[in-house]
Amino acid sequence: MSWMHPWALAALIAVPLVYLYLAYVKKPPTLVVSTVRPFRAGGGRKRRRRNLELAEWCFLAALALLIVACARPRRGDEKIVLRAQGIDMIFAVDMSGSMGAFDVLAKLKTRRELAAALRSGEMRDRLETAKAEIARFVGMRPNDRIGLVGFAEFAYSFVPPTLDHDWLLTRLKTLRPGQIGDATGIASPITSAASRLKNSDSPRRVLVLFTDGADNVAHRVTPEQAAEIARECKVAIHTVGIGGDRAVMVVETPFGRQLHTYSGQFDEARLRRIAELSGGRYFHAGDAAGLRDVMERINALETTSREQPKFIEYREYAPHLALVAAALVLLGFIAMHTWKLRLP
Repeated sequence: MSWMHPWALAALIAVPLVYLYLAYVKKPPTLVVSTVRPFRAGGGRKRRRRNLELAEWCFLAALALLIVACARPRRGDEKIVLRAQGIDMIFAVDMSGSMGAFDVLAKLKTRRELAAALRSGEMRDRLETAKAEIARFVGMRPNDRIGLVGFAEFAYSFVPPTLDHDWLLTRLKTLRPGQIGDATGIASPITSAASRLKNSDSPRRVLVLFTDGADNVAHRVTPEQAAEIARECKVAIHTVGIGGDRAVMVVETPFGRQLHTYSGQFDEARLRRIAELSGGRYFHAGDAAGLRDVMERINALETTSREQPKFIEYREYAPHLALVAAALVLLGFIAMHTWKLRLP
């Protein structure tokens, strides 16, 4: 509870003063005479308090309520309105067959420990690891429009930049290694994303490209030329090289599933050039923990603008108090002229 004009409450001192006047000074007549001199001899000098009539009590209460109403009592509800402007972002995910490789955890020393980790689900292949971290990242960015592109030899747009993150995550779950081929064409997802984002009204446009392989597709546009196109479209590219020195592939053979060492590697120098040409950054994720760290760094790097204007909505009590005061005055007036009417 607060008061808009608290100084007006000082006028409440008038209420007891009016009461004293009515109780000890004002003597409402019951009989009109020309003089009260004959009555003075039989009366004492002490003034006696008289009981106030109902109408007078109503008028006193109405006076007090009107003074309180002038002080404008009110209750304020503070509201903070969060306005956040997100960015437009596209994830380009390598879906070539090599993304089915498993990066071996550092704590696993023997082949038996590795096989046990694979059976228990403790280890996930590169694509599943990337999908899990992308999903976690999306959950932290409710105000961003996020799209999804998968690529192998060519790029396929699975989801345009959208705020419907549930749909995005549903489509993300469907990605599989080798689903759209085994080659790795890096230029194609860059030009596809740049085309999607070039007409965006967002102040920040970002492509995050994940790959574990070197570009091995002869497109008419090189990855570096594609990065320059992205820069002209004001799209920054963060490149993420996935994979460490210890990796294995699960291969189906006539003798069952076997573990083969995988030695494929991404082109770090090229990924770094692509990022630098477009104004982005290059990151290396050697394993699941490394990829989580990369996503946290990108999340901190790509901040959204936020405003927090504060509003206070007040509920005014003065009108209600004034209405009650008016009702008391009306009640007092009716009492004076009906059942409390005094005749001389």
